[in-house]
Amino acid sequence: MSSSDSPLLQVENITKSFGEVSVLRQVSLAIERGDALALVGPSGSGKSTLLHLMGALDVADSGQIVYQSQSLGGMSEDERAQFRNREMGFIFQAHRLLPHCNLLENVLLPVFPQGKVTAEIEERAKSLIDQVGLSHRLDHRPGQLSGGECQRTACVRALINQPGLLLADEPTGALDKQTADELVDLLLSLNRNHGTALVVVTHDPDVAKKMDRIIEMDSLNAPA
Repeated sequence: MSSSDSPLLQVENITKSFGEVSVLRQVSLAIERGDALALVGPSGSGKSTLLHLMGALDVADSGQIVYQSQSLGGMSEDERAQFRNREMGFIFQAHRLLPHCNLLENVLLPVFPQGKVTAEIEERAKSLIDQVGLSHRLDHRPGQLSGGECQRTACVRALINQPGLLLADEPTGALDKQTADELVDLLLSLNRNHGTALVVVTHDPDVAKKMDRIIEMDSLNAPA
């Protein structure tokens, strides 16, 4: 099988515990290139934990996660940080924008660890910002933006390094229904237009049903 035919990311028999609490038990999952996938299930079922493991924010106790033929388990902490910055985009329920930076500066933050912001990168940032309808807000700080505008900014920031995988953890949890619907439609548009695989953790069935696939953590997470 060629690398282009293999999954973008493969989770193989992952287990994860916190103290004596077993959260993930022999979990396996494949994420395909361009996928749009919802992870659903009750609180405590391991949705966010699995997302963090896939994004190299944490390390599994056993099993392995392979991203484009590269195993995440053998990486040092510094290597995982570089990998996250290069290959992954993250969106959380809280937008996590820096309050003292304007919208454009917040979008460009993931670029700084890689070196100088070039004219090409800045143009890409402005193009993405335009795609989410925020070109008129470039100089505004987070305190001057609505909740929906902050989350749209977070979406652009997550895409600025052109990641292969976008991981969203309850991205609509703090938004009203109309703004939430608009954000999900935006994520799917970015997924389709940029070919970025999308995994969304959500408790909202309306959000989940818009994805191409829905995976129930209760059925994915094998009994102990």
